[in-house]
Amino acid sequence: MITEQLIQNLFSLQSLIGLLVGVVGGIVIGALPGLGATMGIALLIPFTFGMEPAAAIIMLTALYTSALYGGSITAILLHTPGTPASAATAMDGYALTKQGKGLQAVGISTVASMIGGTLSGAALLFLAPPLATISLKFNAPEYFLIAIFGLTIIGSLAGDNMLKGIISGLIGMCISFIGYDTVFGVARYTYGVTALESGIQLVPALIGLFSISQVMIQAEGIRAMRKGEKVEPIPDLSGSPIPSLKELIKETPNIIRSSIIGIIVGIMPGAGGDIGGWMGYNEAKRFSKHKELFGNGSREGIWASESANNAVTGGALIPLLTLGIPGSSAAAVIMGALMIHGLTPGYSLFSKQGDITYAIIIGFMIANILMGIAGLLIAKSVARVSGISTSILAPIIVVLSVVGAYAINMSFVDVVVMAIFGILGYFMRKTGFATAPITLALILGSMAERNFHRAIVMAKDTSVLTYYLTRPICLVLIAMIGISLFAPIFMSKINTKVPSVESTGADKNSDD
Repeated sequence: MITEQLIQNLFSLQSLIGLLVGVVGGIVIGALPGLGATMGIALLIPFTFGMEPAAAIIMLTALYTSALYGGSITAILLHTPGTPASAATAMDGYALTKQGKGLQAVGISTVASMIGGTLSGAALLFLAPPLATISLKFNAPEYFLIAIFGLTIIGSLAGDNMLKGIISGLIGMCISFIGYDTVFGVARYTYGVTALESGIQLVPALIGLFSISQVMIQAEGIRAMRKGEKVEPIPDLSGSPIPSLKELIKETPNIIRSSIIGIIVGIMPGAGGDIGGWMGYNEAKRFSKHKELFGNGSREGIWASESANNAVTGGALIPLLTLGIPGSSAAAVIMGALMIHGLTPGYSLFSKQGDITYAIIIGFMIANILMGIAGLLIAKSVARVSGISTSILAPIIVVLSVVGAYAINMSFVDVVVMAIFGILGYFMRKTGFATAPITLALILGSMAERNFHRAIVMAKDTSVLTYYLTRPICLVLIAMIGISLFAPIFMSKINTKVPSVESTGADKNSDD
């Protein structure tokens, strides 16, 4: 229901500025190879502290969807995907660029991303409220199992090595126990540091894991670039970027099919925009009458991959807002932002805080439309921005990270925490350990512990196991946990059927 408060939240000055910053910033960040949506969101969170909750989350979700689109610009013009989600686009996009149709390919990518993201926003608007109603029947036992279910997707976020992903998750769980234990009334693992009694602050940890660690990795290549690494020139951009109405109508079934695929993949925890893009691309090829053009400049392929990978964003927000289960690493960081602004996923988010939640969802849809308009206007400029040297970009990111971490509590301890997590993230990336599982475990670890203690109290004289087995929703969640444990095996089979992201030049260490 549209209320006056919802309209105020959606069209306040902060929300409008947040939309603009999120969209333009997301496009630029997405076009810079190696950065990605996750790092951009983590970097912006500290700057949302003085903002209204609706405006803050609108800005972050706008950046999320825009960054996935931004990666397609350099994928098409330079054959260098800004994010892994644009890897499929690089194949046909760059082939069209070599044919002198680069700007037209960027236009297709822009419109497809806009439509896919908007459709996923519509799915979020209509699917999330019914799912949130179910969460009304949840109590401590169910929330404990929800946390465990969230932790089981660590295998999906772990990349190629599940064991390393599980180890990363265990590290995150251990870190989540740092602080004051309200159940037993003791400080744990604080080593006498008073600032740690409140636990590890989430934002400095996220900035360190995703921003500082990525800067450290990119800094390794500065010397190599100075020794003569060639920068590919921006090709001549001519022609109109706006696709014809005839082509749009012709590609409508392809766009809708690919968007549905993207939404479903987004709901699946840990799948990500790269899987969505490839699945949309493969299905488009299967239905196409001109299969021989795929990989050689197929416009159908770009329509499919871009509508699918941007549809993943709205899909990933559905389990996040309803059950508190992020569908991607970027969604996990957004979950941290929700909690920081006092927004708890579940039924109350759609009832007591409905004016904020629906403003966020509608704002997300508007962001996708604004992204399409801005993309057509600034594509040429962003393509040139992507050539900024890492030696210039890295110090700027470090300064913003330090300022953001310190601004949380005006505490130097948070800056130290950020630095420690940056070093930890760096060595994890270098040794093949995924950083997303740590993020998930940091968020869900304390939730699991707290609700497990409450469930024991609720069970009273009954066996805890028996108590769980007599609750119908718990049985469903236990079944979902079992299914989730086998999800990585299923996803690995899908991955073997699609081309490797590495083969297209995407940064393996980037997070969507």
